[in-house]
Amino acid sequence: MAELGKKYCVYCLAEVSPLRFRCTECQDIELCPECFSAGAEIGHHRRYHGYQLVDGGRFTLWGPEAEGGWTSREEQLLLDAIEQFGFGNWEDMAAHVGASRTPQEVMEHYVSMYIHGNLGKACIPDTIPNRVTDHTCPSGGPLSPSLTTPLPPLDISVAEQQQLGYMPLRDDYEIEYDQDAETLISGLSVNYDDDDVEIELKRAHVDMYVRKLRERQRRKNIARDYNLVPAFLGKDKKDRERAAKRKVTKEERELRLKLRPLYQFMSCKEFDDLFENMHKEKVLRAKIRELQRYRRNGITKMEESAEYEAARHKREKRKENRGAAGAKRGREDAKDGEFAAIEHLPGFELLSDREKALCSSLSLSPARYVTAKTIIIKDHLQKRQGIPSKSRLPSYLDKVLKKRILNFLTESGWISRDAS
Repeated sequence: MAELGKKYCVYCLAEVSPLRFRCTECQDIELCPECFSAGAEIGHHRRYHGYQLVDGGRFTLWGPEAEGGWTSREEQLLLDAIEQFGFGNWEDMAAHVGASRTPQEVMEHYVSMYIHGNLGKACIPDTIPNRVTDHTCPSGGPLSPSLTTPLPPLDISVAEQQQLGYMPLRDDYEIEYDQDAETLISGLSVNYDDDDVEIELKRAHVDMYVRKLRERQRRKNIARDYNLVPAFLGKDKKDRERAAKRKVTKEERELRLKLRPLYQFMSCKEFDDLFENMHKEKVLRAKIRELQRYRRNGITKMEESAEYEAARHKREKRKENRGAAGAKRGREDAKDGEFAAIEHLPGFELLSDREKALCSSLSLSPARYVTAKTIIIKDHLQKRQGIPSKSRLPSYLDKVLKKRILNFLTESGWISRDAS
């Protein structure tokens, strides 16, 4: 009776009870997998005929040498379970395959045969094209820790926290950017009778709120990157002076102020690198101009440049000395020209340089100035001694000239300020 239940290949007469291919166009034509794959033909049967897979469920996909003796039916249940429960849920997968398989066996068989086995090597290449991006990686994705993980709290004192309204445990401020952003979603609720328009409107509100949160976090990151909080508190001045590697010129400070609106698009390090590279470019251009000047003067070796610079320095020093001497002579000539209108009048030699300049600016002759000066000082001395005196200034002195002369004598110390 056992022999009657067996099936044999009509071509090679091998037993095909576990798995056989049955022709759908010819009667009583069943082939083993080897003959079917070789395209065996017998009688009216042709290789292009339709076929039907007859599976007894007892053959193994990996051959008799595979560990565990997994049948094709168990393999099919395993693939159904991995699709239904997902990779890693081995307990539910083992229950789906059958009570004869433990979770450990299910895991080892799937990993060894479908991932590290020949099938996995053939289906999973070493470099996967168009690989799906892992948004949880720290590369700036929407779910990356760089956006979802809060920054460490600011290292400031309690008094400074109260001054800023800063809450270190939440890394938030009492007054945030766009303080009323939460009103977009505070009244939202999902109802079972919402139509499509209402659902899309609520989604739009949520999207607007998420955008505002991102903008709020972006501003916090910029403030943290550029140390704006220590700058506001006046704590970063010494740190910046200590960290500065070179002296910042006035032109660079002005350029930094002009480019300040671009800080939001670049990190602090990128901005510092930009100005550092600009400084290097300026130094290189100056060095190139210096080398070109050496070449124009016939210098081709660096050893000759030192001698050339020493000689050039001497020439410039001589020119500077000649220029200083010429300027001094020019000032003397200018001074002589300034007093040309009164230098030939009587009493000019009795005046000091300041008195000469005063007489020249007032168009007053030296003799008249000496007369007015004598009368004013005499009256001042008599008043100090308590002798009553009546001022008898010349008639050519009007109020303006008298005031100018009195102020000059007071500043020069000839008379006291009370007397003037």
